[in-house]
Amino acid sequence: MSILNISAYRFVSLDDLPALRERVLAQCVALALKGTILLAPEGINLFLAGPRAAVATFMGWLHQDARFAGLEGKESLSDEVPFKRMRVRLKKEIITLRYPTIRPEGGRAPAVDAATLKRWLEQGRDDHGRELVLLDTRNAYETDVGMFPQAVDYRMASFTELPAALAADQARYAGKTVVSYCTGGIRCEKAALHMQDIGMQHVYQLEGGILKYFEEAGGAHWQGDCFVFDERGAVDTQLSPAAASPPAGDEHA
Repeated sequence: MSILNISAYRFVSLDDLPALRERVLAQCVALALKGTILLAPEGINLFLAGPRAAVATFMGWLHQDARFAGLEGKESLSDEVPFKRMRVRLKKEIITLRYPTIRPEGGRAPAVDAATLKRWLEQGRDDHGRELVLLDTRNAYETDVGMFPQAVDYRMASFTELPAALAADQARYAGKTVVSYCTGGIRCEKAALHMQDIGMQHVYQLEGGILKYFEEAGGAHWQGDCFVFDERGAVDTQLSPAAASPPAGDEHA
């Protein structure tokens, strides 16, 4: 498989969005990359595909901007580019929750890496002996493709439904350790901060999301594949295009 697919995000203040959009788009077009990049006052969220050298050149160019110097991507391979075109879009949020008081740039919720979560799942508890609850922050059509089978799944049609779902179900999490997860990390990062804001304790996010978990822990404790927002539809636990893939959606990781 010769095509490198990369997804990455970073919460960082951006105030030159129209000019930045033109620079980013021009660089991607010059390198013949395809995919989608979202820019908003709160940061960047990108999904790109192309030959490895072209992707590396773009990421190197992006890292020259100090705001993106720490941007790290999740990688997977495919035989073909799973995007039809290159788009750079300006948005109000790089992942829409409609809670402007949540600003991940100002401080993240605690995170657990793949190895730690795998160990907790094997133990059935965290390292302090607390019962573990996983919270899937994705939409219902994504969880239908694959999930941690014991996770809470609110069958959401949109990420914006999460605050109401949590408000009606907060007692479920009392005294337990909660780990939110999503495809690439961006939704579970906002979700964890919101849970902290409403007074929930022992809240964590899965570092790098499902894709990083697959990379570092394989398919341990996972059931099915992982929905992705491109023409692959889904990837398996080896980060290869899934054999039977669903139609691609339009809300990014």
